[in-house]
Amino acid sequence: MRIGTALTDSGGEQVVAESVGELLPLDVPAGVPLRELIARGTPLRVAERAEPLRGARLTVPLRPAKIVAIGLNYADHVREAGMEAPARPLVFAKFTSSLVADGDVIEIDCAIAERVDWEVELAVVVGRRMRNVLAEQALASVFGYTVANDVSARDVQFGDGQWIRGKSLDTFCPLGPAIVTADEVADPQALALRTRVNGETVQDSTTAEMVFGVAELLAFCSRSFTLDPGDVLLTGTPWGCGEFMDPPRSLRDGDVVEVEVDGVGRLRNPVREVTA
Repeated sequence: MRIGTALTDSGGEQVVAESVGELLPLDVPAGVPLRELIARGTPLRVAERAEPLRGARLTVPLRPAKIVAIGLNYADHVREAGMEAPARPLVFAKFTSSLVADGDVIEIDCAIAERVDWEVELAVVVGRRMRNVLAEQALASVFGYTVANDVSARDVQFGDGQWIRGKSLDTFCPLGPAIVTADEVADPQALALRTRVNGETVQDSTTAEMVFGVAELLAFCSRSFTLDPGDVLLTGTPWGCGEFMDPPRSLRDGDVVEVEVDGVGRLRNPVREVTA
């Protein structure tokens, strides 16, 4: 099932199922956001005799309490960066204020950043509270999977000496368009993923290249801090980032960046340079 949040023509939000391009309302209490429905364990099913919503579009599927991200987690990306594979997961955070939906604009303030990069990522949505969960049990607590673009201001990221600001600028986390429930993803380590910039493929890899798989990441994180229902884990990006091309390449005004994970979804976002 593909679950998301729709902006209705009246300006409200409604939890929906996406099916063959149509948005169908779910049989859930009105006004309750998806994150809370997940936390309650509310059954998510299409409302009886549901009619497709007209004039609605998908927005960010949910607003997590936290976005946990992992760096240098693809063997091919480690090689292109000329670094050694980490001995344990490299964890950082992205602020939730960076979230935008499919079709929204990625804004680059050139007074802050000039080397802005793309990163396709498989995103994991936590379904149950996780604390000290074993790797072999971790996937049972996953609600589903979606797509993220971990947009990164490399000059800020490397200049600061830590990653949070350069990864958390407003609009720097496109997420969605919908969440594919875990029962529809047989193996999260067997998914192709890619990025296109202005139609040109720049990243093309598979989640099999992960240094630490989804289950290992969830177990590692849950040993250090609690993962709550609706939290989002970004699992790293493969080779093909612009910063490591020869010569380096960055997103520019007018570019269109698409990131996709096979069987999960695709995000398409235009890029605009803005001034304060």
